[in-house]
Amino acid sequence: MSKINDFLDEAEIFFLATVNGDKPALRPLGLHMEADGKVLFGIGDFKDVYKQLTVNPNVEIVAAKQDGHWLRYSGKAVFETDGKYAAAALESAPHLKSIYNEETGHKMMMFHIEDARAVDIAVMGTGTDLLS
Repeated sequence: MSKINDFLDEAEIFFLATVNGDKPALRPLGLHMEADGKVLFGIGDFKDVYKQLTVNPNVEIVAAKQDGHWLRYSGKAVFETDGKYAAAALESAPHLKSIYNEETGHKMMMFHIEDARAVDIAVMGTGTDLLS
C-alpha cells in the first residue's frame, strides 16, 4: 500500500472514475492517506460521487507523475465505519473543516479499495504490479 500512497503523493492530483447509471463519471481528487495497511480516500456525503459509489462500488483511480509513469488502481470501494479516518483526514487538510462540520451537516466519507489491482505503467513500457 505504501507504493500506491507514495505514487499518489508524488502525482498530487489523481482522477477517480465511478459509474453513473450506465455512463462513466470522472473527477479530480487529491485527498488520500495511508492508515492501518490501507490507502484511504475521502469524499463528501452530499456529492454525486458518494451516491454513485453507494449504488455501484466499482471504481478506478488514475494518476500520472512528471516522469511519465502512471498508475491504474481499481476495485470495489468499501466505506469505513470508524470515524477516526475522517477525523485524521480533516486534520491533514484543515481547510476542509469549513465544509465538513456540524454546522453544514456535511460528512467526510472515507473509503478504501478491495479486490484491487494496482499497476505502475511507464509511458512506453509494461506495467509493474504494486500489490504483489
